[in-house]
Parts: sequence; C-alpha cells; structure tokens
Amino acid sequence: MKTALTIAGSDCSGGAGIQADLKTMLANGVYGMSAITALTAQNTTGVAAIMNVTPEFLGQQLDCIFTDIFPDAVKIGMVSDKDLIRMIAGKLRQYQPRHVVVDPVMVATSGARLIADDAVEVLQQELFPLATVLTPNIPEAEVLWGEKVVSKDGMEKAAGEIGRQYGCGVLLKGGHSINDANDLLYRDGELTWFAGKRIDNPNTHGTGCTLSSAIASNLAKGCGLAEAVRLAKEYISGALADMLDLGRGSGPMNHGYMIK
Repeated sequence: MKTALTIAGSDCSGGAGIQADLKTMLANGVYGMSAITALTAQNTTGVAAIMNVTPEFLGQQLDCIFTDIFPDAVKIGMVSDKDLIRMIAGKLRQYQPRHVVVDPVMVATSGARLIADDAVEVLQQELFPLATVLTPNIPEAEVLWGEKVVSKDGMEKAAGEIGRQYGCGVLLKGGHSINDANDLLYRDGELTWFAGKRIDNPNTHGTGCTLSSAIASNLAKGCGLAEAVRLAKEYISGALADMLDLGRGSGPMNHGYMIK
C-alpha cells in the first residue's frame, strides 16, 4: 500500500487540518500518517485558540515517520511559525521524499492574513524550492506575485512567474473571485486549465486541505501531476455534492462519500 504524510495542524472539529487530510488519504486509497504542527480549538464557526508544538518535537515526529514508514508523498498545510518551517525544510532536505505538496495557507477566504510576514519569507526561502507543487488560492498568489490577480490572463501570469521563481509546479485555485471552480496548473512552462462545476454548497470547511491531500495521495500512487490534480478535483466535487450539513457555521464536506 502506498503511503502519504500530512504535516499540518489539528482541527478538533474534524473538517480541516490533519483530520481532513487523513480522511482524504484513506478515501483515496493510501495509508495516511501525520506530524502535528499545532493544536487548535476550533469548530465550523471559527478558531478559538492555537497552540504550536516545539520545533524539536516536530522534528522528532518527522524522524519517527521517515525512519520507519517512509512516505511516498508529503503534504504540508498551515505552519505559522518560522522555526517550525525551518525544521520541516531541514527534514525534507535530509530525507528527500519524492513528492511534496505545499498548501501555502497565508490568507483566509475572508482576506485576513493568517501568517506573519517573517514566516512568509521563510516559507518562500526554505520550503517552496523543495515543493513538487504549490496550491495557492487567489489571495495567496497575490502575496507571492506582488500584484492583484483579477482575470484569467492574470492567473496565467501569476502561476507562471511563481512557478519559475521557485522551480516547482503551481496549482492556482480560481474559486475565490475569478472563475468559480476553474483551477490552473503551471508545470515546466506548460499551462493546463481544469474546469470545475459550481456546486451550491455553503459547507466548504477544509476544501484547501482536502484538495492538497488528494493531490498528494494521487502522486503517492504514481500519477503524473496533471492526472493527480484531475482526480483530486473529481474527489472534492463528489465530497461537496454529497451535501453534508453539520455545525452552525461553514461545515465540513463528506470525505467518505464513496463509502456506503
């Protein structure tokens, strides 16, 4: 069985973070493992508190995983502390996993910044050059590119420049403001659009975590990057279309919609 590792924070309400990642990995046919960067107290209405682990403890988790069950792919989610980012980058350089999917969680759907500027700089310098693919949303791409993205042409320019700068693939998610669920993949000078159908479901908690974990799962199984993205988008569309409705806020998707 192929294996995948998520390096991310915990969501006690189960819809995002490592809980969403592990559900997604199981649903996509790989064995999931997790290294926890932070504990959060949160639910569908918001985040009440965050408690980061120490860099040393995160490093110990990663050593235990890589020296025993080596992951075929790694997904990295929200890491808000620069020292934790440096620890992750150091372990990736040490163990050199084949596939690394980085979801650069920096800006919330509301537009709120989720990470300090100095941590963004460390992300860019230490982690992005190690990635197989980055999966920014439009606001995050604007931070990385330094310009507003307001059109399809702007998405293509932003994805290309970000990808060339860090030497990796870029899946730019267009759902925030430009073209609903259509996403753009830049890889080795080529641009590929992935059309997504609009699903009228307000319960979208954890969609970014889920998409990046599904991509990592497909890469672990041997898919090429474009195929990994296509299958991941199919999976997330199915999870949204199941119309699970839990909680008082923006609720989670049904990650196990294929399990009957």
